[in-house]
Amino acid sequence: MLQALIDSKDFLALTLAHPESLGEGFSYALSNQTQVEVWDTGVIVFEPHLPLGKDIILSCGVHGNETAPIELCNGLIKAILEEKIEVKHRTLFIIGNPLAINNGTRIIDENMNRLFSGEHSNAPGLVNPERIRAQKLEAYVSRFFTRAVQSKQRIHYDLHTAMRASKHEKFAIYPYRPGRAYSGEQMMFLAASGVDTILFHHEPTTTFSYFSSAEFGADAFTIELGKVYPMGQNDMTRFIAAKDMFTRLITDYPLDLEAYNPTKLHLYQVYRVINKHFDDFEFTFATDVENFRSFPKGFVLAHEGGNAIKVEQEFEAIVFPNAKVPIGNRTVICLIPPKNLDIQ
Repeated sequence: MLQALIDSKDFLALTLAHPESLGEGFSYALSNQTQVEVWDTGVIVFEPHLPLGKDIILSCGVHGNETAPIELCNGLIKAILEEKIEVKHRTLFIIGNPLAINNGTRIIDENMNRLFSGEHSNAPGLVNPERIRAQKLEAYVSRFFTRAVQSKQRIHYDLHTAMRASKHEKFAIYPYRPGRAYSGEQMMFLAASGVDTILFHHEPTTTFSYFSSAEFGADAFTIELGKVYPMGQNDMTRFIAAKDMFTRLITDYPLDLEAYNPTKLHLYQVYRVINKHFDDFEFTFATDVENFRSFPKGFVLAHEGGNAIKVEQEFEAIVFPNAKVPIGNRTVICLIPPKNLDIQ
């Protein structure tokens, strides 16, 4: 395994060739004294000789068909292994769901991004690949963050692409963080990365980014970088800004960020999450409606169990509508303009 990575510099190829396990982990040093550690299939850590204090996680492929972030991360990994760039901060890359990537599907058995913060072990327990993998990924994140000798900042960007078109092509979900101000600097970093839309969540969740935010105080986001396309069919020119800013971040190159300016961003606050309670749940709008489409007060969004689900606020925008989920799961998120946010 070690020699294969040294020869190819292609961590994604190694991961997909061994989607369940690489066996024992291994490590080696680059000529610039960066320590390369492979902890598992799809889990690789770069430890600079003299780390400058940020502990950064870039994760991708939690959903196997969201391929652009996978290609983006693998390009960064390859550039580090080829010593075209040198990390100055401790950096962990995670390719989340290799089995689903090989399968060309979003999941194998279950949505992994609903299985963190211990949800993987709740009933029915560790019964499928996503649950087992989520438990392992939590352990790797904990190992990475807690092993730092001196940490000035913890960051976790969990990279995705959406299943449908969007009014705002690239957007990020800021996890619920009670008692902690939202970071204007982080939002301007995202804007410089081409991610100009932020959704502020209103409650705890079981997503990967929420886990890092809640458990380790990380500046964490779920970042949607566009629309789902098959591997190799992504227009990677659409991610030039994101690649540049991620490169600047891990190499400690000046970020040159503007001061926080809300006029440079589209800001939304989660008003409510609508879950499915009956098998007959159905939306009233077209299945291909774009994310961030808004509807006026009183508009009937959906029917289920003989009841109508209506827009309650003056306007509500929607994201991630999906009626074909199991009972108890989320069907859509409804958004309103933000109110009383503590942004510093």
